[in-house]
Amino acid sequence: MTGDTARVSGAAAATRERSYLAPLVALTSLFFMWGLITSLNDILIPHLKAAFTLSYVQATLIQLSFFGAYFVMSLPSGWLVERIGYQRGIIVGLLVAALGCVAFYPAAAAAAYPLFLGALFVLASGITLLQVAANPYVTILGPARTASSRLTLTQAFNSAGTTIGPYVGAILILAAPVPGLPAAGAARVVVDTTSSEAALVQVPYLALAAVLVAIAALFAVLRLPAVGPAEAVAAGDGSARDASVWSHRHLVLGVGAIFVYVGGEVAIGSLLVNFMMDPAVGGLPQQAAGQYLSYYWGGAMVGRFVGALAMMFVKPGRALAFNAAVAVVLLVVAVASAGHTAMWSVLAIGLCNSIMFPTIFALALVGLGRRTGEGSGMLCMAIVGGAIVPVIQGYFADHVGILQSFVVPVVCYLYIVFYGLYGHRPARA
Repeated sequence: MTGDTARVSGAAAATRERSYLAPLVALTSLFFMWGLITSLNDILIPHLKAAFTLSYVQATLIQLSFFGAYFVMSLPSGWLVERIGYQRGIIVGLLVAALGCVAFYPAAAAAAYPLFLGALFVLASGITLLQVAANPYVTILGPARTASSRLTLTQAFNSAGTTIGPYVGAILILAAPVPGLPAAGAARVVVDTTSSEAALVQVPYLALAAVLVAIAALFAVLRLPAVGPAEAVAAGDGSARDASVWSHRHLVLGVGAIFVYVGGEVAIGSLLVNFMMDPAVGGLPQQAAGQYLSYYWGGAMVGRFVGALAMMFVKPGRALAFNAAVAVVLLVVAVASAGHTAMWSVLAIGLCNSIMFPTIFALALVGLGRRTGEGSGMLCMAIVGGAIVPVIQGYFADHVGILQSFVVPVVCYLYIVFYGLYGHRPARA
């Protein structure tokens, strides 16, 4: 009887794994889309900086508006997902993101910088909901021991989106010269918006809205596995049933790691086009610099595909610490040098970034059991680092120079080295 039970359990497990394949494939489309949309911010920054005659700090308000939505909307998103489920949460997130894309049309027509920031906040609110629903869903859909590898693989498709986004955006948005628009308190300018310059932003974002609506329709008809508290506890060790989520030291430190990782990655990407245009570094024209940005995000894509396999054999914490340490070395080389050495050193950091987000995310959720949803919400709130760190680096770029400002992400990666070596080890606070 025991043997029969074991065979039945094994068959059930195999069937469950097969049933997880289809939803995991569908989820990769979400990771791809929000990667593409997020990386387009790096194209918007030089475009709108020139259009509205902005300082670096003012231009990085784009990232503040976008990633600030993660801080504001993560907890409400977690609350919503708990009540309507992962699948409906994904659909609502896609529709909200599509609404944000549509809002780019009137923002461009009015030539109002605050309207662009508002549209970005709405767009990011939808992506926040997608992140809160999709990231823990991927970690739960399969064995706990391969959660880091599984999330790294799906994040590889996110990186595919971030690789394609800058290249396409450079062609569609940066191809034509941006006319100098007179600023009025960096708030609103009055120009003739009937020209093709307005359409350079309007058309790509309307196309993105249409794609997001189509994906929402696809998820509305898909039959995804229902994952509830029982499965979440099974993915952990069950010890988190009653303990406060704040009592898990590795989660709290993981929140800090997500904050500095996203902050460092986004800060580098935000200033990289202007960095490569600087005569002391690359001296590239704007469109060429935008296309080179794809190397930065492309490195993350290649690294994630390789990392998804490698991390089945290498301890995630060690891989995380190693990649962060290499990023520190590359940044130090860039700041200490100049010219193309600095340019290629910074571009190579994309490869180091590859496994960081999914690895930190998975390590921070270890053993949370039914607190996994709360932990995911906290980690997604920490993505607000992408709003704050770029502004800090923008301040340094304005006051000490864009090359020297890359000391800011050095501090971020040093913390990640600590988390990979020691901070990720589960222990009650």
